[in-house]
Amino acid sequence: MEAQKNNFIREKQFVSAVIYLHDVETTVLTFLETVDHTMASLFERYEIICVNDASKDQTADLVKSYECSDKTAALTLLNMSYYQGLERSMTAGVDLAIGDFVFEFDQTHLRFAPESVNAVYQRAVDGFDIVSATPNIKQAITSKWFYSVFNRFAAFSYALGTESFRMLSRRAINRVRSMSETSPYRKALYANCGLKMSTISFDVTEQLGAPSGNDLKNRSQLAIDALILFTDVGYRFAITMTLIMMMITTIVAVYAVIVYCFQNPVEGWTPTILFLSFAFFGVFGILAIVIKYLSIIVELIFKKRQYVYESIQKISK
Repeated sequence: MEAQKNNFIREKQFVSAVIYLHDVETTVLTFLETVDHTMASLFERYEIICVNDASKDQTADLVKSYECSDKTAALTLLNMSYYQGLERSMTAGVDLAIGDFVFEFDQTHLRFAPESVNAVYQRAVDGFDIVSATPNIKQAITSKWFYSVFNRFAAFSYALGTESFRMLSRRAINRVRSMSETSPYRKALYANCGLKMSTISFDVTEQLGAPSGNDLKNRSQLAIDALILFTDVGYRFAITMTLIMMMITTIVAVYAVIVYCFQNPVEGWTPTILFLSFAFFGVFGILAIVIKYLSIIVELIFKKRQYVYESIQKISK
């Protein structure tokens, strides 16, 4: 048996593996086989959910042709109606999953050993509701910049970083659902849900290929959205620019008065400048109020949490 080969005692917990797929015909079978054999070696019962995000190549057909190594395992192909991106597609896959624990695989270009998945599972069993796996590879400069800025301006208990896959407990999934029905960035909700999180590093056994150009483009757009919605970067920049423009407007008004008092400006110039200065000052003041209201709305919609708690312990009956 595969379990005996890997010296693992198969766990009785039912787990789900959700894999995101979009035009990955060159890597999907190899990655699917890796996930399948890993799950079969570690768990007695498991399911694999492949989320096909409107792939235009042979990705879906290749998944349909695959047979799980464990005949009792369920392989499901979830076809999105149209391209909806990583976050929405993975949310759909997790909503469909019924496992006690759910693995999320956002990419298909890294291979890993069963020991890595087992380490993530054991860490979850030890009491962590969200466990992330970080590959021991050189991190891209853009990723380093994004996470440094995000962690600097986001008021989260846990710092985010590059991840290859993660595991969620059923309690974590229910907690995140209660916080927000939709979110453009799941990792931010995970870090903000108040439950215990942990990160494990793992060695990559093989890199199947770099992400596609479309994948990089989508991730760049996701990074911008995340910075605007889950950090104070956008709010601080907007408020700072608004205050600077209000200051400049005030200086122009003072300059107009000085010119009027000590020089002989063109008739009507001073009232016009003062009127424009007053008008622009009012506009920028209104913008400051609007920006504040928008930040409050974002806080209520995307970061809403009436209260958060990590655990409940009954000390006495």
